[in-house]
Amino acid sequence: METTEDQSVKQLPPIKLPAGVTEDYVDCQESCGLNWHIIKAGEQGKPLVLFCHGYPELAYSWRKVLLEVAGAGYYCVAMDQRGYGRTTGWAQRPFHEVDLNDYVFTNLVRDLVCLVYGLGYTEVFSIIGHDFGGVSSAMAALIRPDIFKSTVQLSHPHHPAPTPRLGDRPAKVKRDVQADLAKLNPPRKHYKWYNSTPEAAPEWDNPPQGLEKFLRGYFHLKSADWAKNDPHPLKEWTAGALAVMPEYYIMQKDHSMPEAVAHNMDGEDYAKTERWLSQDELQVYCDEWKRTGFQGALNWYRAQTATTSQSARDMLLYAGRRIEVPCAYISGRQDWGNFQQPDAIESYEDAKTVAAGCFRGVTMVDGAGHWVQQEKPEAVARAILAFFETL
Repeated sequence: METTEDQSVKQLPPIKLPAGVTEDYVDCQESCGLNWHIIKAGEQGKPLVLFCHGYPELAYSWRKVLLEVAGAGYYCVAMDQRGYGRTTGWAQRPFHEVDLNDYVFTNLVRDLVCLVYGLGYTEVFSIIGHDFGGVSSAMAALIRPDIFKSTVQLSHPHHPAPTPRLGDRPAKVKRDVQADLAKLNPPRKHYKWYNSTPEAAPEWDNPPQGLEKFLRGYFHLKSADWAKNDPHPLKEWTAGALAVMPEYYIMQKDHSMPEAVAHNMDGEDYAKTERWLSQDELQVYCDEWKRTGFQGALNWYRAQTATTSQSARDMLLYAGRRIEVPCAYISGRQDWGNFQQPDAIESYEDAKTVAAGCFRGVTMVDGAGHWVQQEKPEAVARAILAFFETL
């Protein structure tokens, strides 16, 4: 049954999409409580390929890739995930009233399973995810390999599930990296911890420079158009090693994200990224975030970082489990996201993380940063289809 919220969303102006890509809704309220907003391309009945977006993006971020992949004979669907865009049914609550169990990995995979069934399928040829969507795609394949038959991560390598301490082995001593970052000169903080604070959503919602300029700057700084993006592997997870990363990852301690963006965009050409993200395209993001606010999407950070224990406890159910379906990794060569977790890409070659013979390799796309599927969509589509040829 449609709610008032559903009706209100469906009365919004349609999103302008490329020819051959359309939007729709999939009602899964009886199962996971969501009425999904999707964009799609290709013929229903063909093998299903799901595309999961990251933060602060939308299903719309896949508009340039869907047609290319669908043209090879697939039914391609990208969804606004829980907490995002025109998908409804998630609780819009202030920070201290949010039930973070809605955002643990098992519930997010449950969402995806319900969407698959809502689309009329019982299995997915491949699930592909960018940024936080890469976490969704990896966890879906890890938890339900019988449904999600292959997987690709973009810009966010898969991290294995946590494991309990084995027998009487001594517990590993964990340094408080946040505390160590705060002791640096100048003091710093990790963006994931910042995004998990009560202050983050109001600051994202109301940037002093205006939302359009803030998001343009954020997209710019994490793209290949920012000349200072020259990423390299980090030796270890310590404050000193992390401090070399740009301030959109390792922020100045007293900065909000809008302040970090304004500080680093000083003297930059804001129009430079319009070649791959036009003013009209940026406006799609601005319109959606003005309408929904950022708290729902930021709840992913709160549930899935070290600031809370929900997801870690949740994933202990899968201790020792590895990805056992074919998988691949695609990213922009100028993306610091490849290295923010030391040795994450290398872990794909570890048989404890991915079963032997399942990993089909890494594709690094030149001239692309974090938004690789928007900066270089043709290259991403080619890499996806090349992976499909190995299946």
